[in-house]
Amino acid sequence: MKQRLWTAGILLGVPLFGGTAHGLPLPPAASAAPTPAAASPWALLPPGTSGAPWTIVVLLTVLTLLPAILLAMTPFVRLLVIFHFLRQALGTNTIPTNQTLIGLALFLTWFLMAPVGSAIYQDALVPLQNGSIDAVTAVQRGAVPLRSFMLKYSREKDLALFVELAHEPRPHRPQDLDMRVVVPAYMISELKTGFQIGAVLFIPFLVIDMAVASITTSVGMMQLPPVVISTPLKILVFVMADGWHLLVGAIMKSFY
Repeated sequence: MKQRLWTAGILLGVPLFGGTAHGLPLPPAASAAPTPAAASPWALLPPGTSGAPWTIVVLLTVLTLLPAILLAMTPFVRLLVIFHFLRQALGTNTIPTNQTLIGLALFLTWFLMAPVGSAIYQDALVPLQNGSIDAVTAVQRGAVPLRSFMLKYSREKDLALFVELAHEPRPHRPQDLDMRVVVPAYMISELKTGFQIGAVLFIPFLVIDMAVASITTSVGMMQLPPVVISTPLKILVFVMADGWHLLVGAIMKSFY
């Protein structure tokens, strides 16, 4: 039986009984040669790519922090606060839906941040792709246009607060401020601006609510909630005035 299997192995070219395809043992030099799997994985990289692992780590870290960057370093928070104030002022607690408001705020943020993104691409990503700089230098270069954008809409009062809390010396120019000072100051400034615009939006709708409540009370309609009448009136006034066009136009023009 063993003789038949050995003969079939010779004909089919299949190594049997620990030998080669022809039943012959490997020479000592070939059997002792190290396999590629035993070699170090970094030995397979081309010369000059020793920083590739760190580049991957930095890029993955940036991708992980992308939602936080979107919330902290863009006008996304201001837009979302204004839209939620508008929905509360109209009295429609679920219309437009959260997904609709977030999508609108996201694309408006993309529109506003397009020049900043283009500057980051030209100053940081293109040299990184060409291999002229490493990932850490690319992050430092990409922070420059982003810092300039945030400083443009940050209040001096908020910047001074975080400079004092950080125990840093007074800078000679705003561009010398560290990002840990600029980012929270920008977020506070954006929240204040969003609440200011939201309060202004509330005033005309609040007047409608007060007028409807006064009329229904004076005519003795005590069983009918005023919101049942005021909500359709507010929606009608908002639609007739082309409110979305006016609101989005005013918000976008405030950035230019």
